[in-house]
Amino acid sequence: MSTHRPRAVVVGAGIAGLGAALRLHQAGWDALVVERAPSRRSGGYAVAFAGPGYDAAERMGVLPELVERHITPDEMVYMRPDGRPRFSVPGPTVRALAGDRALNILRGDIEDVLFTALSERTAGDAPNTVEIRFGTTVVDVRQDADGVDVTLDDGTVERADLLVGADGLHSAVRRLVFGAEDDLRLDLNHMAGVFFLEELPDGVEPGVTASLTDTGRTLAIVSVGPDRAVAFFGYRTERPMEELAEGPQVALPRAYADMGWVAPAVLDQLTRAESVYFDTVSQMVMDGWSNGRVALLGDAAWCVTLFAGYGSSLAVAGADALGSALERHPDDLPTALREWEAEIRPEAERKQKLGRQVKGLYAPADPFRLWLRDLPLRFASYRPVSALLQRRLQLTS
Repeated sequence: MSTHRPRAVVVGAGIAGLGAALRLHQAGWDALVVERAPSRRSGGYAVAFAGPGYDAAERMGVLPELVERHITPDEMVYMRPDGRPRFSVPGPTVRALAGDRALNILRGDIEDVLFTALSERTAGDAPNTVEIRFGTTVVDVRQDADGVDVTLDDGTVERADLLVGADGLHSAVRRLVFGAEDDLRLDLNHMAGVFFLEELPDGVEPGVTASLTDTGRTLAIVSVGPDRAVAFFGYRTERPMEELAEGPQVALPRAYADMGWVAPAVLDQLTRAESVYFDTVSQMVMDGWSNGRVALLGDAAWCVTLFAGYGSSLAVAGADALGSALERHPDDLPTALREWEAEIRPEAERKQKLGRQVKGLYAPADPFRLWLRDLPLRFASYRPVSALLQRRLQLTS
């Protein structure tokens, strides 16, 4: 019987990368995680975590810790440009609409839970190890029948049985192994920006998520726990890559300077923000997610976008499925990768299709589409319907 302990190099220490490292560790693999950023990131926007990712987190043993990070909204308020509310949906109704096996959680909190689980489970007498190196990325990939050589930008070459590219929408692994990003990226002609607020703008109550949508743009102040809130920007554009190159300090003030409500106060805080997430809303459209001993995972492979939601959930589900496939076929990597993709691709493509279908309702281009988008929420805010939904939540919890 072979005594070889398999080894993977995972590029990216986000949700997909940390999830893959944890699941591979559970499957008996050694792993090296390399991350371009100099240190762990925090925060990010809040995401819906449900479906296959919720089930996968339960199997991986991290669900209780994720549940502890669940953000419970007190109220969702939809605003007018002059600062008056249009309508609101109470917190219990929001929770009832989400269902009982669903979390509202920060991306950074998911990463923190996975990182902590890795640290705890690879300490002491663990037979297999996971190492994480920050400030490092991949610059070259060469593979043969027996393994893959991963050259890092510090000049080291790491030999592994598997390379996992979990380095996001602008993946270096994908560019090196699968081709240019421009040939695989489908832009949905929207931009998204997020940063933590130093203080709540006047007129936004603590614990409340408030948003304003007008022609082609949305600004939301999202409560993410006691004394924490983020500003979320989403807007239409016909030149997404150019705006990405300009950066948030140029693009966001241009898009929101005349919006009204709390936009001026939020843009003032943007100038002092330490970290700002700003990127195109784009999908990756690929015929296959593996090439020999290289596999892509999460946004590097599919990127369903925030229009569809569940990107974080799919990243964890994909990591769990990868580990399970490798456990089933420990000596047959091609079969493992083939089965893994066959399991995950249908759900990823369903979510991508949903994202393309609903993008017009995200930052509606005209008042009618805004009314159409808000109709279900207005219905849910109606007192008898709200009471019925809250009763449903009580019965299922």
